[in-house]
Amino acid sequence: MNLPDDLYYSPEHFWVRDEGKGRVTLGITDFAQKQLGSLIFIDLPQVEDEVEADDEMGAVESAKSVSDLICPVSGKIIDVNQEVINEPTLVNESPYTDGWMVVVELSDPAQLKDLDTAEDYESRVDNEEEE
Repeated sequence: MNLPDDLYYSPEHFWVRDEGKGRVTLGITDFAQKQLGSLIFIDLPQVEDEVEADDEMGAVESAKSVSDLICPVSGKIIDVNQEVINEPTLVNESPYTDGWMVVVELSDPAQLKDLDTAEDYESRVDNEEEE
């Protein structure tokens, strides 16, 4: 499983990259995109939208299913990757680089401490697969 060590991970299969100055970039993990299959549609929030941790902030659709995107942090959307909206398969091809989804200005940077490390996330996924 591809899990960069410099990222944080949520139980809802988001990765979070700390960009500094209270800003983070979000996307779905390699594990999540593989589970979903080839994405055909992505719905993301707009710039200036407020998002709350553990709340729905959009959805992804594949031939297999539609899944809600559950935001791992709270704050304001300051950038949206229009490329993944126009070409959703970028998430499948490059989930940690070109397939990023949004940038959030955090309302509480301490929330990052509540997220998993790569090692913790890998253990969580392994446990989910066993159930």
